[in-house]
This record gives sequence, structure tokens and C-alpha cells, in this order.
Amino acid sequence: MATTGRKPKPTEQKRRTGNPGKRALPEKAVVELLPAAVGIPDPPRPLSSAGRTLWERAWQSGRAWIAETDAELLLLVCEQLDERQMLRVQVLREGDWRDRAGLRALDKEISDNLGMLGFTPVDRARLGVAEVKVRSALEEVRARRERRDSTG
Repeated sequence: MATTGRKPKPTEQKRRTGNPGKRALPEKAVVELLPAAVGIPDPPRPLSSAGRTLWERAWQSGRAWIAETDAELLLLVCEQLDERQMLRVQVLREGDWRDRAGLRALDKEISDNLGMLGFTPVDRARLGVAEVKVRSALEEVRARRERRDSTG
């Protein structure tokens, strides 16, 4: 039986933290920037309403890191979401345990694929795109003051 441990830290994260393990790191590779998509492209295959909504939301909210090269994986996730919607109705209607198990497996695949696309907080941080930051008390006061000033 294989054991699973933590996922290895990306080299970029080790560099940012000063390589606390002091292990030899590979040379910095030349990073080629992928062209960002301009606007929301049309999906290359038809999608139902749930898939279409995810397609548009993903391109809109992930425009900082989603590239045209990610379109096929995103399309796959959108199709999985369409399939999930149909399977969920079937599970609710018939309650077959096999369908329910299939639904849970599909949920896991969708979650994993969304993570690969950077749509979980952990994966966004791993990609170096965003980091969750708690507001300080001073930032909260400033935000309230800005809201008050803009409304009145």
C-alpha cells in the first residue's frame, strides 16, 4: 500500500522563502509568458447552462492567470459540470447508490481540475497569483471611511 504525504513545494516557493531546507535548487529557467486571453472566447464545443456559466465566470475571474492554452482543460471542467448537473438530478430522482458514488467521484475530479486551473486559494497561492490576507484594524477603518465618503 502506497502512502501519500505532502505535495512537494514548488521551486518558486522555495526561492521566495529563502530555501529553508538548503537543498540544491535547479537553475532558474527562462520563463516564457503565455499570452493572456482577450475577452471571453466562445467555447469550442456546446455547453449547457451550468457549463456555460462556469466558462464565462472562469475567464472573467481568472483572466490574470488563465491563458488560451488552458482552454481545453477549462472546457473539460465545464463539460464535467454539465454532466454533474444531469447526474445529480438522476441521483435525487432515483437515489441509486452507484449514481451517488459516481457523483462524488465526479465532484472530486471537478475540484481537482479547478485546482489545476488555479481556482482554489491554495492553488492560486502555489501559482503565485494571489494570497489571502487578513485586513488589519487600520485597513478596516480606512475601508469603512472610504465607503462612507463615497456614499455621502
